[in-house]
Amino acid sequence: MSTHQHHPSWNTLFIVSILTFSALGASCKMKPEYVLAGTALVPLFNPHVANFSCQIEANKVPPIDAQADDWFLEARSLEDPSIFREKRDYKKIVDLTRRAAERHHWKAMLNLANLYLDGHDKPNGTDAALKIIDEAINLGIPAAYDRLGTHILNGQLPGDVAGAYAVLQKAAEMGSPQSMSFLGEKMDAGADGLVSGYWGNIPVATKMMECALAQGYGPAAEELHTMYRVPRRPDGSIIGHPTAETHDRVLHLLHEGVRLGCNGCAALLMIEFMTPPDPSDTFVPFIDKARSERYSVLAEALEFNPYRRFPNLDKILPLPPAPLPPWDGKRDSLLRAAMAVVPPPAPAKPTEASKRKGRYFLDAAYDLMLTNETTREANAPFESYWQPVADSETATMREFLAAIPPGLYSKGERFEVPQRFDETLRTWISPKGLAWKRVLTVRNNGGAAEPRTAMNLSTTLARPEPYVDCLGSKPCKQTGVWQPWVPPGHALEQAINQPWRQAWLTAGQPFPDPKRDWMLPIDSSELQWHLMEAAPAGTVQTKSK
Repeated sequence: MSTHQHHPSWNTLFIVSILTFSALGASCKMKPEYVLAGTALVPLFNPHVANFSCQIEANKVPPIDAQADDWFLEARSLEDPSIFREKRDYKKIVDLTRRAAERHHWKAMLNLANLYLDGHDKPNGTDAALKIIDEAINLGIPAAYDRLGTHILNGQLPGDVAGAYAVLQKAAEMGSPQSMSFLGEKMDAGADGLVSGYWGNIPVATKMMECALAQGYGPAAEELHTMYRVPRRPDGSIIGHPTAETHDRVLHLLHEGVRLGCNGCAALLMIEFMTPPDPSDTFVPFIDKARSERYSVLAEALEFNPYRRFPNLDKILPLPPAPLPPWDGKRDSLLRAAMAVVPPPAPAKPTEASKRKGRYFLDAAYDLMLTNETTREANAPFESYWQPVADSETATMREFLAAIPPGLYSKGERFEVPQRFDETLRTWISPKGLAWKRVLTVRNNGGAAEPRTAMNLSTTLARPEPYVDCLGSKPCKQTGVWQPWVPPGHALEQAINQPWRQAWLTAGQPFPDPKRDWMLPIDSSELQWHLMEAAPAGTVQTKSK
């Protein structure tokens, strides 16, 4: 693990040697110039890239420490939109976010930069925010480039429009769904110059939007629906007229957008099911005021809190031809039915680490997991638990080091070099080639499927007993809410173990295919689904088409 390079003056964060286009105007031809973003060189924005490969952001980010994640989620809960801004405890929010960020929780790092820029921690401002973003960029976090470009466009950070678009394109290429959606919308023109600031690259724009949606970024569905509704060639010319198949595709797309938190998608479906602007070209199969009313409730909730997601939407609002399940007409009961279902945390059993003292203590709610992240520095590069190792040493020395419990070190704190007494030499010896491996905290629950949310965005229910699990390659065993899950430390943990990945499925229905539906490199047979909530006995529900 190398230390960061010296960064340039933050007032000159972006250096573009030759600007060959003005304010991202209609048509541009660019020389191979670069933008300096922190310590990273980024090619200038090119709206005419020939192709786009869907990269998944969750595959590129550092692993998340469970204890840090709980601090992060607590901080996010304190920023709940239902709490008036002036009544939020920003001192506690900053403190919790900073604690999580110090352990390289990548979301906390970027949120901490936001809190600094918004003036919620007076000693820290623009310079401190930029240093955090630069550190995140050096860690290879796609969202760091996205935040940098977005802050520049919003005038919160120094830089120009050309530089902002360059880092946003870099973010999209690395896997940022937010940058994909932003640039996809900008590149969805029939040709350059039709509208200032928009370019013609429909094939790439479509791929960006689809990749963003596959990662759970719901707003991408609203823009993508226009691409599906009126199919066009790369030159912008329309390919025939909308068909029944086209309309059905749009309907499913927008419904998926609502599941993933797209307010505009809910509003569009509300209108189409109530009074479509053009009844001869509507994508809904029939007028249905009851469905319109439910989408209206969801749209209003998403307008107030854009962080909401409704993964179990089909439980209360399946697409036709499935009939609408009963609803008492109360807003909260509709929202609760559609939200994620999470179990209450199981009581933690004492661990060896919870009995230790000082730097070797760890709360019983967590356990420890060794990683492959290693440093040979004398001081801890960032806060974490660290374990001494010396792979080239004798078996006796390696066993001695393995018996030393992982210790918690703050950033910059000097590691305590262990010494073993050698009976033969009658002296204390230090290990040669000493290195330190990072040790993550993981939840002390045996790897059980226990997704977490913040801001009251889930319903807490005890899991059905006995537990019901199923391989993704087999049909759903039982009607209810199902959660996909992979064990802690799995390469796709951050992409799969998310509450918004849940699905309300009926018995016999296939589970989502991770390759087709989420663009993830994992077979259905490798994925385990867990029943989080069973449908009440006697429930009969027709599958959505």
